Formats: sequence, C-alpha cells, structure tokens
Amino acid sequence: MDIGFDTIGNATLICYDKGPVLTTDPWLGASAYFGSWILKHPIPEEQLQAIRECKFVWLSHGHPDHLHSASLDQMVGKTILLPDHVGRRIEGSLSEKGHIVKILPDRQWVALSDRIRVCCIADYNQDAVLLIDVNGRLLFNMNDAGDQGWAKSVKKTIRGYDTSFLLKGSGLADMANFYDEDGHFLPPIILPSGPFLANLADSFGVTHFIPFSSNHYNQRSDSAWAEEYSTSYDEYHIGFSSEQCQILPPFIRYDCAKDTFTEIAVTAIESIVEAPEKFGDDWSTPLDKGDFAKIEHYFHSIAHLFDFLDFINFRVGSQDHHISFNKEKFHRGVSFEAPRNSLMTCIEYEIFDDMLIGNFMKTTLHGKWSESKLYPEFGPYITKYADNGQAKSKDELRSYMEQYRRRAPLEFLMHRLEFHTKNTFRNYVTHDSRLYSIVRGLYHRHA
Repeated sequence: MDIGFDTIGNATLICYDKGPVLTTDPWLGASAYFGSWILKHPIPEEQLQAIRECKFVWLSHGHPDHLHSASLDQMVGKTILLPDHVGRRIEGSLSEKGHIVKILPDRQWVALSDRIRVCCIADYNQDAVLLIDVNGRLLFNMNDAGDQGWAKSVKKTIRGYDTSFLLKGSGLADMANFYDEDGHFLPPIILPSGPFLANLADSFGVTHFIPFSSNHYNQRSDSAWAEEYSTSYDEYHIGFSSEQCQILPPFIRYDCAKDTFTEIAVTAIESIVEAPEKFGDDWSTPLDKGDFAKIEHYFHSIAHLFDFLDFINFRVGSQDHHISFNKEKFHRGVSFEAPRNSLMTCIEYEIFDDMLIGNFMKTTLHGKWSESKLYPEFGPYITKYADNGQAKSKDELRSYMEQYRRRAPLEFLMHRLEFHTKNTFRNYVTHDSRLYSIVRGLYHRHA
C-alpha cells in the first residue's frame, strides 16, 4: 500500500504513506471487560504486522476495547498520541509504563508524514474524535463519541473535501443490564441502525460510511444474554438510505491514490460461552473486611451524588451493603449486584465504567430516574468527570468544565443548552415512541 488506509478489528484504522504510519485504538486480541468482550473477527496477520510497524498510535479514550493494555504492551517504542483531556490521567498512566506519549493540541492539524496529517478534538465526556487527511481524503473517526459541541466545526472541515468517510458504531447493547424493583429484566431498546446512521452521515455531509467500533461479542455466561440485542453488520444496511453517502463493508483496504477499495478477508471466531470464574469472578465470594469502606469512600468522594441520589446498595456474595447520601431518605437509589473481584478492581483503579459496560453487573433503579436511566446524572459524574477527569468536588468540576469551555466558548455553550433541552425531552418522551424517532431524525438532518 503506497497511500491509503485499512479498517480492521474493533475500532482500528491503519493509515499508510509508503508504509504503516498511524494506527488507532489497537485491540489486537484477548478479551476486555474482565473477559466479557472478545473480538468477533480476529485481525489477520498482515494487518497485525502493519499495526506493529506503525510509528504512531492514537487512543480515543480509556475503555479497554480502545485502550487495550495487553495490546499496547506490544507497541512499546511507538509514539502514543492522546487527546488533550483535562486530568491527563491516561498520559500519566502510560508514561509510568515507559511509553512515549504526545498530547495532540486540540483542534490543530499535525503532520505525521508527507501525505498524512491529523486533527484531534477532545470533549468533556473524556472522549475524542480524530480527523485524518490521507492524500486529500478525509477520515472522520467518530468511534464511540457523540457530539459534545464539536459537530459544527467538523462539518465545516468535511465540506472542504470531495471524498470523506465517517467511521462510527451503532446498535450496541452495553450498559444495558437493568431490572425493575420487582426483579424483572428490562430489555434494552435497540433502534434500527440503518436510518440513524444514514441521517448522521448526511448531517455531516460525508460521501462514505464505514461500520466501526462494534466488532465484539459477549462471551461470559453472565453477559452472553446481550447477544440477543446485538446488531450485525448486515443490519447496518437495512434502512440506510442516502443520496450522497455510500455504505462500505466494515473491513476494507482503501487506496487513496486510485479511490478504489477491496474487502479484507476475515474469519468469525467460534462463539463460546465462558464461565466468569475463568476471569477471576466468583459470584459467591463476599466482600473482604475493609472492602466496603473503600467502596463507600469511592462514591462519597463524588460531590454531585449528594445532590442527586439518596442511596446505593451493593449486593456481593448474596450480602447487601448500603451507602447513604441523604440519611432517612429513600426516594431515589440504585442497587448493583456484582462479583467481588471485578468490582474491587474497578474501585481500586477508579474505572467503574468497566463494570457498567461489561454487562454482567445487574443494576436496579429505585424511584424516579430519567428515560435514559443512569445518564446523565449518575454515570458521567462518576466514570467521565471523576474517574477519568479527576474532578470530584464541586470546585473541581466547575474548573474541569471551564477548561473545556475555553477551547470553543460558543460551541460549548450552545451544546450545553441543547444537552439540557434534549434531556428534558427524554424525561417525557420514551425512546420507543414514534414521536421520539421523528424528532431524532429531524435533529440529525438539521443539526
């Protein structure tokens, strides 16, 4: 490959300029989320070798299907490119392990070779998008991110290119293991991906869409239930209707000199259900002495929870452990049933998102919550702002948001206004209603 790119793995790009130059979010094999996730289609040897030869590795965010520690161990000596996130937690962790780390300046183009340059935009949700110019063709690596105020800038950039690609995942049943107070499972609502992605692609004005960031299956016996709600790549095509955007296969090699592509042949891994004990999780193991104090300290350190929540209950090894935020009040709370090993690992390393996304922890909501369940008053304050951004007190959180606001003041303020408006709408209109589908389609067409 003289000049072009491959899409492979879960959220991995390989960009070439007379050889491999840049790869993104390399998850090369093994599992993630305490054994819960594994790649559906292993990466072929040719692409594995190219990934290992890349000079630069870009990481979008800290989830283990994007920042996969065992895979990064194979990339020692490469330059790790990171978004400019407040808190710099990932930078510190990787530097301690001996990696060469470079922070990409926000919203600025950086040349990586004669014909490849990148522009990274970090957002307050501790996610990021990457714009990649490969020989005058633009790749918009959106991975798992949602617009946090950067969409208008990205659209303006895309309009300057005749050939552009949106890389985005959809239809993932994660953070979905919810039960009502009577113990009944609440099935996740997975809306059709095709119409959503076509609207999204048209709203950004891209000429091509490539399915991305969705190449895994749930393999643990306590998370395999989620496979019933997963979206296949074939389903991405259903209802994908656009006059300007062509949907491409998920694994391709694209020649950025000839504007042609070929599919990369991949094999599907045999689906095997594994016991959680294989990954260190025994559901019958209770908390050790001192474990609960660590859990309580972890959640009590996050000031916002005292304004929003009354209690959290953890059931571990069939024993309940109650954390109070507002004594004598039980109007709004949440119960988590989880195995000790993974839970305490997440508490120790402050990565509670891994418990939610892994789909094996059972979550029960008590009292009035939004239609979006743990979002936006619970999950982001813990997993994004506190864990990754290290903003736990109210003063720290104000400073955290202010630093992101300063980067693009008008876009930030307009987004926050839209954010609050949309969440108010979600409180009154359910995801499975016709009105919700109509409004969402209109929003993505005109945003």
